[in-house]
Amino acid sequence: MARVLHYQRLQKNRSSGRFPRREIRWVSTLRLGVLLGIGASLIVTHVLEIDVFPRWDESTRARSESQIGTVSALAKFTLCEGTNGRNCVVDGDTIHYGGLKTRLADIDTPEILDFKCTSELDLGRRARDRLLELMNAGPFQIAYKGGQDEDRYGRKLRAIERDGRSLGDALIDEGLARRWGGARRSWCS
Repeated sequence: MARVLHYQRLQKNRSSGRFPRREIRWVSTLRLGVLLGIGASLIVTHVLEIDVFPRWDESTRARSESQIGTVSALAKFTLCEGTNGRNCVVDGDTIHYGGLKTRLADIDTPEILDFKCTSELDLGRRARDRLLELMNAGPFQIAYKGGQDEDRYGRKLRAIERDGRSLGDALIDEGLARRWGGARRSWCS
């Protein structure tokens, strides 16, 4: 009986062009929930530095660099820790830039995650910290020099240069890296 009365009231209100108060409250609650959800997601994406709305910028250029060849960039780099993976340095020969994981193709540096001895870990940390300094020192170019496009871990193999000089060469000159020879060699003596 109650359903019939409710249905009759709905019909009466619809015929007059008005919505029942219960429907108005439900729609208002739904709108409020959607707005709160959008606001919360924007705050979370800002805190985690996640791009929700893609745009054509340096990171988009970096993602499409295999078609372009070279990217000139100026970005603020940090160390890759936790969920931060946007513009950061992983170790002495790997960076994340604009969502693209890139390995410096021309060098090999000591490991800091899978190290074999403490001297390798120490030298690896120094190489990572120096690469961070070099990445933040000014504009750089990410260049594809031909050959293999990716390594077995899905990282793009690129040279990172500033003023025509490889940042990898700077690390080699400082004793923090060696020329990549195609195979891993021990850093422990």
